Amino acid sequence: MIEIRPAQDRGMANFGWLDSRHTFSFGEYRDPNHMGFADLRVINEDKVSPGQGFGTHGHQDMEIISYVLEGALEHKDSIGTGSIVRPGDVQRMSAGTGIRHSEYNASKTEPVHFLQIWILPEQKGIEPGYEQKNFAIAEKQGKLRLVASRDGRDGSITIHQNVDLYVSVLAEGELVNHTFAPNRAGWLQVARGAVQLNDLTLNAGDGAAIAQESLITIRGDAGDAEVLLFDMAA
Repeated sequence: MIEIRPAQDRGMANFGWLDSRHTFSFGEYRDPNHMGFADLRVINEDKVSPGQGFGTHGHQDMEIISYVLEGALEHKDSIGTGSIVRPGDVQRMSAGTGIRHSEYNASKTEPVHFLQIWILPEQKGIEPGYEQKNFAIAEKQGKLRLVASRDGRDGSITIHQNVDLYVSVLAEGELVNHTFAPNRAGWLQVARGAVQLNDLTLNAGDGAAIAQESLITIRGDAGDAEVLLFDMAA
């Protein structure tokens, strides 16, 4: 079973400096039918104006992943991390017992466009942590590249939950297949472009909940598509 979450049905928040779209309930947007999917709690598509950003604020007991599509995101946190996250980077911050951080557009002239993803951790009260790695286009073109996993295999970043996160870049007509083990489910998020998921069309910003499917095919449908695929316990 595949259920599409259309981009235009997402929650919305626009503060002038921030234009955000919420796949699941977040902030002042509340929808009891879209509170998350399995261990996936938040997918926000954020566009931040030049020189603007999120001031220092706190999180606890959440695995937070940032995936930049365009521009550069400047990160600082209370455990001493300072970094710039750029396209191709995957950043993981484990909030654990508590962490404070800020996120700003690193540019004074260009916007930053990124996905902020929250995953529920498998246990509460872990030590806060941070990890960031870059995955080149060549690693993702026409294939599903594992970029995050619980065991950090294949050079992926580690997350404290039984979730595998794959990224793929697909030219028109390129396709990838993914097999789900028993009692696993998936979420596909289209970051840009358009794809065919089995026989369904998904465009930029669309998501899809995947349950009780043993095999899926993702085919590039228009331009250079970029997708994120989450494989999780059902």
